[in-house]
Amino acid sequence: MGRGRAKAKQTKVARDLKYQTHETDFSALANELHGDSGSSSSDSSSADTDPYDDWADYSPSSSRD
Repeated sequence: MGRGRAKAKQTKVARDLKYQTHETDFSALANELHGDSGSSSSDSSSADTDPYDDWADYSPSSSRD
């Protein structure tokens, strides 16, 4: 019991996905899958910086034995 609302929502979402028309940009999808950055220079600059570089030299202390 109590599954009626959840099932109705799932049915509504499935129906929306089935009957809505979605415009797919296949060239952008191919670029994303192949790793081509294209003309987007801001993406390449953010990909070059690793947020974990500050922690690369970190080693936990072994005093917890």
